[in-house]
Amino acid sequence: MKLGILINTDRHLAHVTGITHAALDKGHEVIIFVMDDGTKLLNAPAMQELCRLTGVATSFCSFNARQRDIGDEGLSQEIAAGSQLNNVAMNRIADKVIVL
Repeated sequence: MKLGILINTDRHLAHVTGITHAALDKGHEVIIFVMDDGTKLLNAPAMQELCRLTGVATSFCSFNARQRDIGDEGLSQEIAAGSQLNNVAMNRIADKVIVL
C-alpha cells in the first residue's frame, strides 16, 4: 500500500513521524507532500531525518514556502521542491491519504 500524508499545518510533526514509521514497519510506502504552514517544518531535524528513510518520498510546494520566506537551502536532497502538481500526483497514486 502507498500512504499519502498531506502536511498543511506546522502542528503535527510527531504524528507524521509516528505514522510514517508505523507504515514503513508494515512494509508500506509513504508519500509526503508539504504545503501552506506545513512548509515551516521543512528545516526541522525530525523532518529532515524522516525524508531520508527508504520508502519515503517527500515534496513541497515551493510557492507556499516562498510566501513564508522559507528557502530551500540546507534542505535534504531527498525533499523535492515542487508545486501543487506534486500534491495531485500523490493523491492519484496513494491508496489512502491523511491530512495533518
